[in-house]
Amino acid sequence: MKRKHKMRIRSILTVYLFTLATGLTAAQGYMDDDKSYRKRMIPNLYTDFALAGLDANNCGKTECKGGEKISQGNPKQKATNIAQKAAQEATAASEAQNAAGQAAAHQVKAQLAEKAMQAAKAAEAALAGKQQIVEQLEQEVREAEAVVQEETSSLQNAQSNINAAVRAAQQAQAQLKTLTQAVQTAQANVGNAEQAANGAQAEVAEKSQLLDAAKTRVEQLLRQLSNARQDFANTKQAAYKAACAAHEAKVNAQKTRRSLSKRHLTADQLRSAIFRSLKQRRRRFMNEHNFDNDQYNRVSDISS
Repeated sequence: MKRKHKMRIRSILTVYLFTLATGLTAAQGYMDDDKSYRKRMIPNLYTDFALAGLDANNCGKTECKGGEKISQGNPKQKATNIAQKAAQEATAASEAQNAAGQAAAHQVKAQLAEKAMQAAKAAEAALAGKQQIVEQLEQEVREAEAVVQEETSSLQNAQSNINAAVRAAQQAQAQLKTLTQAVQTAQANVGNAEQAANGAQAEVAEKSQLLDAAKTRVEQLLRQLSNARQDFANTKQAAYKAACAAHEAKVNAQKTRRSLSKRHLTADQLRSAIFRSLKQRRRRFMNEHNFDNDQYNRVSDISS
């Protein structure tokens, strides 16, 4: 930042110096344009003053020599020397006019007055040139100061913008940090959620297996229940038939006992006959219903 600020000030000073150089160049051009006029006017004026001094017998003064050349120097110094020479020449012309007033004619006085007027005009022209240069330089200085002020204001605005941009960047960094932390937290939550989901999925798979096993067991039990119900129905029907057969056998046994008792059989003979009759009926019943001994015994217990 400091380096940019220094470069900005350096560029402003460069513009300011360039403006001053432009003003001096313009002044130099003005002085060069006016130089030819002064070269034509001043030497002739010196010559006229010298001639007038000869006529007035006052040529001993070194200020009135027409052959004197203006020393070379810078334009400002030349303008100052011109003004000083013009003032000296005007004074010398006035003194020469006073000295020649006693011995010279009216024409010489008029010529001296004309020469003094020309010298005054030359001094006035030099003064006007100097004043114009000063005014131009003052205007350029004011413009340069305005440029410096404008650039300073622009620099301040740029600095304010930079400060605002820095603050915005800091805020953005803080927001980025917050968002980064939020993303990290979200990633951790996602990991935990994934673990929970995996655990839940494994549990669901296990529960599904248990459910399938339970369904299979229920189906097996339902089949067994259906078979048991069918077997129970068959057994119930067989028991009913067995009960009916037993009742019929009992009735028949009673009939047989009465019949045998009429035949005067002993008790052992009677029991043996009844047992044979029951055994035959049992065998016939088992063959009809495809029963074994255990099933027949269960039916007998139920009927009893």
